[in-house]
Amino acid sequence: MNFINRLLYIVGLVTVFVFYSCSEDDNSEEIEKGQSTEEVVDDEETGDEQESVVPKNIDEYNQVEEGLKDYYFDEFVIGAALEPASLEEAMEVELLKRHFGSITAENAMKWSSLQPTEGNFRWGYADQLINFAKENGMKVRGHTLVWHTQVPDWVFQDGGETALKELVLERMKTHITEVMTRYKNDVYVCDVVNEVIDDGNSRYRNSKWYQICGEDYIIEAFKTAREVAPDAKFFYNDYSATQTTKRDKIYNLLKQLKDLELIDGMGLQGHWNIDYPGLEMIGDAIEKYASLGIEIHITEVDISIYRNNDESEMSYYQREAEHIAAYDRAFIKFRSLSDFITNVTFWGIADNHTWLDNFPVKDRKNYPFLFDENYEPKGL
Repeated sequence: MNFINRLLYIVGLVTVFVFYSCSEDDNSEEIEKGQSTEEVVDDEETGDEQESVVPKNIDEYNQVEEGLKDYYFDEFVIGAALEPASLEEAMEVELLKRHFGSITAENAMKWSSLQPTEGNFRWGYADQLINFAKENGMKVRGHTLVWHTQVPDWVFQDGGETALKELVLERMKTHITEVMTRYKNDVYVCDVVNEVIDDGNSRYRNSKWYQICGEDYIIEAFKTAREVAPDAKFFYNDYSATQTTKRDKIYNLLKQLKDLELIDGMGLQGHWNIDYPGLEMIGDAIEKYASLGIEIHITEVDISIYRNNDESEMSYYQREAEHIAAYDRAFIKFRSLSDFITNVTFWGIADNHTWLDNFPVKDRKNYPFLFDENYEPKGL
């Protein structure tokens, strides 16, 4: 069993790597969880066979140095979203360094965090994340320049009245210019606008941005970012991007931006659950977006153990097998489409911190990640 297969046991994602091991070698036998951990592997350098022990418990896991970022190195970057507070927790830092090759600021780079009042920028928390990434050889995904949430009210106001389009666009351009000027050499990609497509029958979300500026704010946001940081890659990012109607509306926006040479990629959020979306939906969406000649990032991955809002709180062990199977399916699909996908980012690190504990059901504990509340890998 090679290192990739071994990792699968580490994180509890057995079939992902077994699937590819078997598909590459017709003589390989599928390895079932619970089988003996004694394996014979080929040394790629010498051709010799050597005995390898697949970790079957935490003690053995702790003896292995490689992490997710190492095993997926040839396919896509593995990332995680985090808050600055994570850098104060030694175990979270250890997990980050071992398993992730890129980071995304969960909130520290959003408008309300960086410029809560006009002209007064607060760079401290974002700088802290940037510096951590630099010190540890990690890439940084910028997130996000323009969003309908976590944007201060002053952006849309002029005295006691609603600000005119020209003033709102001017404020937006100033914000983007300041942020990208500061971080253009630090972020390798950036989500320029986030979640602007409507979930219903309309094309665009009826946000304050759209009410005042129409679709012009989307185009102008990308133009400004491109002018300030021509060497960075710029993405659009959205949830429910596999749903057919919304997928097609997103595609039309991406095509418009691509035709203007303003966009480099699509951030397809992975806020999914153990049953939804199906692999066909995921694959169809990725291939449709990629047909425009742009990169695909699977962003904000967290697979909920709950199927719907009506389910009562349950322990992780009630859904463990289904949760592991859901990750199995997803990563098999990601690897089969790795020609298009260049980054897979989890919307968190471990189960101790997830927004799903309060959304869509408040105070319902969720367990959406590969690592539990004690930062230990699931499935061991």
